[in-house]
Amino acid sequence: MAERAPRRQPGRARLDQPVAQRGAFPRPHYDPEAFGRLSERIARFLGTSRFLVYLTVFCLVWLAWNSAVPRGWQFDPERTNFTLLTLILSLQASYAAPLILLAQNRQADRDRVSLEEDRSANQRLQADVEYLTRELAALRLSLGETATRDFLRDQLRELTEEVVARTSEGVYDQQARLQREEREKRAERKRRSREKEKTETPQKLSEPFDGEADSA
Repeated sequence: MAERAPRRQPGRARLDQPVAQRGAFPRPHYDPEAFGRLSERIARFLGTSRFLVYLTVFCLVWLAWNSAVPRGWQFDPERTNFTLLTLILSLQASYAAPLILLAQNRQADRDRVSLEEDRSANQRLQADVEYLTRELAALRLSLGETATRDFLRDQLRELTEEVVARTSEGVYDQQARLQREEREKRAERKRRSREKEKTETPQKLSEPFDGEADSA
């Protein structure tokens, strides 16, 4: 049997839903990013020479109009010390200062983000440099243990000299061995001839005298 969902009491706020804004008057809603971009454009324009030229021309035209034309045509007469112009300039300055501060804050935020990115990039670069340094040190150690061309030449030269020396000693030993074998062969032939002579002489002396054979 399915369990019943708990009833929501009227007038009680739910915890899984955001609370609606309270107030007698609704608050204005605007896009902070769009307003920030607009303020940066205005602040960037206020810091140019073009704005200074435009403001100077505007003030000169304003003053000239309210000073040269008849009083009926003047909307900011000189006798009031150009109160309207002063009010306009004060209003422009009062809005320009917050816009400039807002643009500076956004630029400071961008600089902070850029600084953090640069710091992280520098850390990665430092890690890469340390890794390459370790690899280069290991490569130098391995190259130090590797046989170089000069080392191989020296080893081949020593090996050649040793082979030549052993070969010359082998030829000398072979000649000596041949001479020794020749002497042993001559000695063996002499010994055999002597034994042969010794064995043949007693047989001739021990032969019986046969007179009939001599008479015949």
